[in-house]
Amino acid sequence: MNFRPWLILFVLMTASLSGCFGEQKIDDGGVLAPYDAYPDPWDRSEMLYDDSDIYSRVSVNGTYEIDAVQSVFVSVPTITAADGGAGLTGGAEVHLGLWLPVIEGCDWTSANLSADCQVPVIAEVGPYYNDGDVDALTPADRLGKFLIENYVPHGYGVAQVSVFGTGESNHCMDLMGTDEQRGIDAAVTWLGTQTWSNGKVGLIGKSYDGSTPWQAATFGNPHLATIVPMSGLIGVHELMWRNGSMEARGMIMHNGVYGSFGVDGDVEDSENLCEGYLEGYFNGPAAYLSGGMVDYAGNTYWTERSFLDRVVENYNGSVYIIQGMQDWNVDPHMAFPTHQIVEAAGIETKTLAGQWAHDYPDRKSGHEGLPSGEGAEAYPYTLRWDWADEMLYWFDWYLKGEGRAPMLGVEMQDNRGGWRFESTYPAEDTFYLEIGAADMNPSGASMVTTTETITLTYGPFDEDVYIAGMPTFHIPITPHTANGAHGYLEMSDDSGMRLGHAVMDFRFGDGGRDGGIALVPFSTVLGQMEFMPMDIFLEAGESIHISMTQTGQDYIPSPAAAGGYSINWAGATMTLPLVNRTCADLFQAPMHDYGGESGRLC
Repeated sequence: MNFRPWLILFVLMTASLSGCFGEQKIDDGGVLAPYDAYPDPWDRSEMLYDDSDIYSRVSVNGTYEIDAVQSVFVSVPTITAADGGAGLTGGAEVHLGLWLPVIEGCDWTSANLSADCQVPVIAEVGPYYNDGDVDALTPADRLGKFLIENYVPHGYGVAQVSVFGTGESNHCMDLMGTDEQRGIDAAVTWLGTQTWSNGKVGLIGKSYDGSTPWQAATFGNPHLATIVPMSGLIGVHELMWRNGSMEARGMIMHNGVYGSFGVDGDVEDSENLCEGYLEGYFNGPAAYLSGGMVDYAGNTYWTERSFLDRVVENYNGSVYIIQGMQDWNVDPHMAFPTHQIVEAAGIETKTLAGQWAHDYPDRKSGHEGLPSGEGAEAYPYTLRWDWADEMLYWFDWYLKGEGRAPMLGVEMQDNRGGWRFESTYPAEDTFYLEIGAADMNPSGASMVTTTETITLTYGPFDEDVYIAGMPTFHIPITPHTANGAHGYLEMSDDSGMRLGHAVMDFRFGDGGRDGGIALVPFSTVLGQMEFMPMDIFLEAGESIHISMTQTGQDYIPSPAAAGGYSINWAGATMTLPLVNRTCADLFQAPMHDYGGESGRLC
């Protein structure tokens, strides 16, 4: 299938990208740039980086020694009897481990310290200290050790903080509820008001630890200067529901997954039996049945755990989002359109989005084992050995006011390994190609039940193309039973390699988390499905294929979905976000020789 004639001018602008990206082999001729050069990402390909550890290292080590760890308990007076738990017994507090640099002439116990003795703090906040990991006083392999060894010698304090109900923190495991949020805010305030602090705090972490920065930013705390959420949640409901469709873990996330955190056989176990924990038992099943946030009758369980709106309203710092585009644990819709929403609020924002899974940008062990269609084709170009430097440049600017302002925007990697920089994402020059059903060649049944699959094909493309953003698929469906319509789309290329997916409970046909409707049997609704964010390179001559089933991967069909639904193909449309990019738009991250070649070559 060729483009319509009026689209040919657009695609002819795209030069061939075949052979556009090669493996960089660093040798003795590599250039080690001075620390104060602050090279942009596209200027680092010839730099030498240490790849001998499990994580990246700064290219120039700091000069300060690392002082002994301090154990600190921070009081949280905003937790009262109404919150249960430690609010009833009094003395709610969060625990943290703190590492400071050894600076000559600076006594950290002094009440009066000069500006030369004051340092900013980088903190990782989460539930895993003593629960599936080391305690908060031991550098954690997942991130704390990386932060301590790279940044304390450069004049930073580093803190590992346990959320309520975990580690040595008391009170309740609140699963990102308002109690947990207040505990995090108290830790930020404490770190920003000590005599040795310069008043600026940055939060960084991945997964749950990447969600606590978003929680902290909801308060507008004046000491919180920057956050770096990596695969972090902008909300708990947003993680497990998309367009009314629930992941398998949705009903048990609070009590089944995190319910045992903080329960360790001591006298404080009873403090975990407070409001948020008990509410988790019924809010998971209730959200599955409704598909929405169950915010009626005064129930605020999910709205309390939704962060982005309050961040936009209250936060005064910067944001650096890091996201795996192949992350099935915390899907990339946590990053897009979040980037544009935060950016539009006037918040200085950058995103680093690579073709890795639920991982850090620099962990070879996690990147190298990904399957085809889920990151394998982009490896080893996914590895960012410059990440420690990247974070140092970011923290120096936003926590110390040193260096130069980072380039804001999006570093995006496509599924074949090519990196490029976009001022925002989707890019401002995105061309939205609308495709009617007649050009999609549907094959198979016109009805979807638990067993049938419908396949659609579009192509071949006349020129190389990038599908960059969130494609949409609008499809009229007619349910055969009440509330019984659920769709799962998977896009693949000619080889069968997965490119992306979309999911919808058609009670939420307009998309989003609000406005669920009761479907009426044999009454047609328009399902406005949107694919997860994707960045896909296709060569000229390739086609895309879409399979439509009732459900797929880890999503659960709607309640009473067995009746299935029929499709009116005449009213269906697909829209592809396309951008015109060439070899000149690609840059190469610092590479090492891993043997062999993969990805496309330039």
